[in-house]
Order: sequence, then C-alpha cells, then structure tokens
Amino acid sequence: MTGRIAFQGELGAYSHQACADARPDMEALPCRNFEDVIEAVRSGEAAQAMLPVENSTYGRVADIHRLLPQSGLHIVDEAFVRVHISLMALPGVTLEEVKKVRAHLVLLPQCAAFLTENGIAGEAAADSAGAAAELQASGARDEGVLASDLAAEIYGLNILARHIEDHAHNTTRFLIMAPKAQSARRAETMMTTFVFRVRNIPAALYKAMGGFATNGVNMTKLESYMVGGSFTATQFYSDIEGHPDDANVKLAMEELGHFTEEVKILGVYPADPKRH
Repeated sequence: MTGRIAFQGELGAYSHQACADARPDMEALPCRNFEDVIEAVRSGEAAQAMLPVENSTYGRVADIHRLLPQSGLHIVDEAFVRVHISLMALPGVTLEEVKKVRAHLVLLPQCAAFLTENGIAGEAAADSAGAAAELQASGARDEGVLASDLAAEIYGLNILARHIEDHAHNTTRFLIMAPKAQSARRAETMMTTFVFRVRNIPAALYKAMGGFATNGVNMTKLESYMVGGSFTATQFYSDIEGHPDDANVKLAMEELGHFTEEVKILGVYPADPKRH
C-alpha cells in the first residue's frame, strides 16, 4: 500500500505504532480525534484509517462503535498490536535521576510494580506521545515518560528500561478502514463485522442468534450499545468467522434478517494471524 493512513493521536502514539507495523509503506497522518481520522479518509486526504476498537485489559474503546456504522468506510483488515511500554528520558539522564514519569492515565497502573520498585511517582498526561514531545521541549532531567519505543525514536529520548508493563498480554485490536470494501479477497480465516437492530418482538435477540448456532458459525463478539441516547433503541455490533458467501454464513444471515429491522455489514476481511 502507498499513500497516507490516518490515526488518532500524536506521532509516536500506539496507534502510530500500529500504522508502522501493519502499513509500513504508508505515511502516517496524525489526527486530533476519531472523527477527524474518518473525515481524512472521506475527504481523500488519507487512503485508509487505523482505528482502535478494543484492548485486552480495558475493553472496548469509547465512541468507536457509534462512529463506525455512519462513517461510510469499510473494514478491510484488522491488526493486533502488543502494547509494550518503555521508560524514556532525555539523553544522558540515568534511571536513578528520574523521580517522576508522565504518561496517559491507562499506562501508569500497568507499570505499577516497576515504578514502586524504583521509587518513581506517576503523573497523568493527556497522552503519552504528547508527554514525550513536552519532555523533549522542557529539558527536565528529573522526569521520564512511559510510551512506545517509536515515541523515543521520534522525540530523541533515551530508553532507560524497555517493556516494563506488569502483564505480558496487553494487546489492542485495530480496524483498518477504507472507502471501498474489499470483500472479494479470501484467506484461510475470514472475518465479517456487522451491526443490526432487532425487531420489537419477544426473544428477538435469542431468535436472531439461533441461525449462527444451528449453522455452525463462530461468533467472536456481540456487543450492544444505545443509539441516539435512547434506552429503547439498541444496536448490536458483531464479529463472526466466515465470509457472507459461505453457505453456512449465508443461511445464518438470512435467518438473522427475519428478526431484525436492519443489518449492515461493515467489513469482510482476513483474520489477523495474531487472533489465534
């Protein structure tokens, strides 16, 4: 792939790391928020979008499920990125000199054991890559930052301790989105993502799901969220293994249609090998 891929955050953010890992030939375009990421692709400023949807430690990313169905974009790939956290400081600073580290609020508790062991206090920042940029500008020798290795490289910081997170499983799942669907591709395992609203009848969700069970379709995710702030308008977001052209998936989706008001496929794409 060539062109630009848009992401939310500063250069060096974990979403930027995801872009570098999954689309190394594309130029990463930082955006202020998720809406700006989507608009960058819709306007043609970027060819694709890298959007985080869930994290193995903190669950789903707020707002994403609300934005995806109305984005006008299609999921063309998924990417699983390990969240490795490193402690960095200005060149020449030693670990013993660092008395405080700044990082996004969710990173600090993930490194609690290391910070306690080294007597370092944590301070929340708006985002970790931004904290790295601020440290570069401030010249503070008693401060460090918890961020990605990529952030250290971009802002000229020295990594004092690498991958200090308490748990080795912290992974974020990203969706790569583009203006046109790429559902003609085939891989050993395909994923289909869709949203739907059930009809207002008793046991509608139970009946809607029945077709996936009877046809042997593996549903890997099913989440509900409110639409338009209404407690009565609930939309469901789902990931399944398989392609809509597969016989068993086709039957399951047909049965789903009997019990829903609307079904919208957001993407058909190869499963990331890291999924299994």
